[in-house]
Amino acid sequence: MNKKIRVGLLMDSFNVPAWVFAMLKRILKSDFLTIELIVLNEKEKDSIISEKIKRILYFTYVYLENKIVKSIPDAFEIKNVESLLNNIPVLKVTPIQKEFFDYFEDSNIKTITTYEIDVFICLGFRILKGEILNASRLGIWSYYQGDSRIYRGGPPGFWEVMEGHPETGSILQILNEDSENEKIIYKSYSFTDHFSVKRNRNNCYWKSTSFIPRKLEELYKIGEGRFLEKIDKENEPIRFYCKRLYKEPNNLEMSKLLMKQFLKYSGRKLLNRFYFNQWFLMFNLSKDISSIFCKFKKLLPPKDRFWADPHIIFKHEKYYIYIEEFLYKTRKGHISLLVMDSNGNYDEPVKIIERSYHLSYPFIFEWEGSYYMIPETAQNRTVELYKCIQFPSQWEFQMNLLENISAFDTTVFWYQKKWWLFTNIIENEGASPNEELFLFYSEDLFSNQWISHPLNPIVSDVKRARPAGKIFEKGGRIYRPSQDCCKRYGYGIKINEIKILDTTEYKEIEISSIEPKWDRKITALHTFNHENNLTIIDCQISRTKKFFGNVFLTNSVPIL
Repeated sequence: MNKKIRVGLLMDSFNVPAWVFAMLKRILKSDFLTIELIVLNEKEKDSIISEKIKRILYFTYVYLENKIVKSIPDAFEIKNVESLLNNIPVLKVTPIQKEFFDYFEDSNIKTITTYEIDVFICLGFRILKGEILNASRLGIWSYYQGDSRIYRGGPPGFWEVMEGHPETGSILQILNEDSENEKIIYKSYSFTDHFSVKRNRNNCYWKSTSFIPRKLEELYKIGEGRFLEKIDKENEPIRFYCKRLYKEPNNLEMSKLLMKQFLKYSGRKLLNRFYFNQWFLMFNLSKDISSIFCKFKKLLPPKDRFWADPHIIFKHEKYYIYIEEFLYKTRKGHISLLVMDSNGNYDEPVKIIERSYHLSYPFIFEWEGSYYMIPETAQNRTVELYKCIQFPSQWEFQMNLLENISAFDTTVFWYQKKWWLFTNIIENEGASPNEELFLFYSEDLFSNQWISHPLNPIVSDVKRARPAGKIFEKGGRIYRPSQDCCKRYGYGIKINEIKILDTTEYKEIEISSIEPKWDRKITALHTFNHENNLTIIDCQISRTKKFFGNVFLTNSVPIL
């Protein structure tokens, strides 16, 4: 599109939740978007007292959780956008209501069409029907908080928690007369909080703040024809739904759900009283990539710390394994080095890099005869590059590749004469670091002007977004390990084959999945690396606490 996209807003009120406020601010700052019209709903929402009474337990639960559970920042804090949207024309309408649907008067439709709106954003009203659906050239874009394949109805993000579904979907769709088959523009998947509906919703809504600005930017850059063609292609598969239509639970349902949640929460608290989760290392030496994990040997740290994120350099017939070493007492990680010989004998880890902020995921690579490291430094809001000045333990800070950014587990890859930088980013504060993978590229490694890929985020799915180790080639194919954080943080690993990697397109497909099922004591794994004959992973195990009175004792435990 050569001209700015003309946007219209369908709203119930100028008082909106914080996530909507943030989205509107982003639209107003854009160089290619203009808000031309606000259509304001004058009809007050009806409150059916008898229905409220039938569901009083649900509404009480939501009220109490909103009071007790603190989410910072809170996606649902009410903010007034009237001053933000000043000088934008406002059309007040009273829709015709029929059952669950809202229709517009012909006179309202006639007025709206004079503004020549390209896209309406639905931030209010009930289910829209009739000619309003055709009042803008590219339709009405609306959020649906949920995975429409699994949960239709509502409330958003509630049943996923109560039924223990591991992921919560978020969708951006174009409304049409057939409310069962809206065109999906964008979809994303988040980790479901096990115990809190508010925390679950908070993450989903903050993440979805970016959906509309992203897709409007894509529309502007690639043009209307390609944009619509892409949407049509993505909506070709037939979608079936075979579950009930969900709604707020009645009092009997809610009492059962609360009892189930109470038992689950009590069980977790009891386990946490006597056990703690600890990350440790597992390895196997073989001529090829080791794939039978029950053969791996354990490297178990003392109980006062954990070891995670192993990355390898093979040099002088030894394996130099760089890890995150996290001390529970300081609540901060540093980078340590563990040296192993070709027979699997190893020394205790030695600290090599420490900062005032948390360090983890020491991504290691060689370039032009030197070794470099990019540790995770999200707490410092940087992506930092270090150079090894005296192998293997002396490293010197070189520069920041990216700044003012919450980036996690950065992984670089040299391909077709370019550096490709993969990293998970929290674009909106309050969202999770595990769900959206961004890609940048540069011809020069030593650059602070990395170019953002036009499809960013290239993955928006908690099951396979976050990097889990070095990208590797085998048999002429390129593979990207990623974390599966669906059931819990770092639950498992996906191996994805990169099919297309260039400056305009990106495509990967999942070809294998690794889950912690070979040992009942292991609950998670989230890093995979191979170098020469060594394959190494990190795993999480549940270990017993040792008490003397009310004091937790840490002790040195032999490496197994």
